[in-house]
Amino acid sequence: MSIVPDTLEPEIFARLSLREKVDLLLPAWQSWYPSLFDAAEDLGLIRARVCAPASLMLSNRHAAVQNEALQAFKEQWSVEDEPEAPALPIRLQGRSVTPSHPPRRDKKVPVSSPSCRSRRA
Repeated sequence: MSIVPDTLEPEIFARLSLREKVDLLLPAWQSWYPSLFDAAEDLGLIRARVCAPASLMLSNRHAAVQNEALQAFKEQWSVEDEPEAPALPIRLQGRSVTPSHPPRRDKKVPVSSPSCRSRRA
C-alpha cells in the first residue's frame, strides 16, 4: 500500500517538502498534532533512527563528511594515494639525523672569554 495519492506521480510526490506532503495527505493535521514532525511520523513519512552517542558529536560527523568528500574526489578524478617517501638522513656537523627525530641537543658548556682567563692568572 502506497501513501502517495492516486492523483500524483511518485516522482512528483518525492520532490515535495515535508509540509507539502503532510498537507496533501492530511489537510487538517494542525488540529490533531502539535507539530509537523508528529504528523509526518504518524503518516509514515519519517521515522526515528537509533544511533550511537558518538555519532551525535559534531566533530565526528564533520570528520565522516570530510572523509566521504575526499573519497568521492579521489574516485571522481582517479586519484591514488601516494606512497610515503622514505625519510632521508640529513647530515648536520658530521651527525646523521632523520627528519622524524629532532637532533639531540648536547649540554652547552660555557666558554670563558679571553678577558676572564687573564683575570684568573
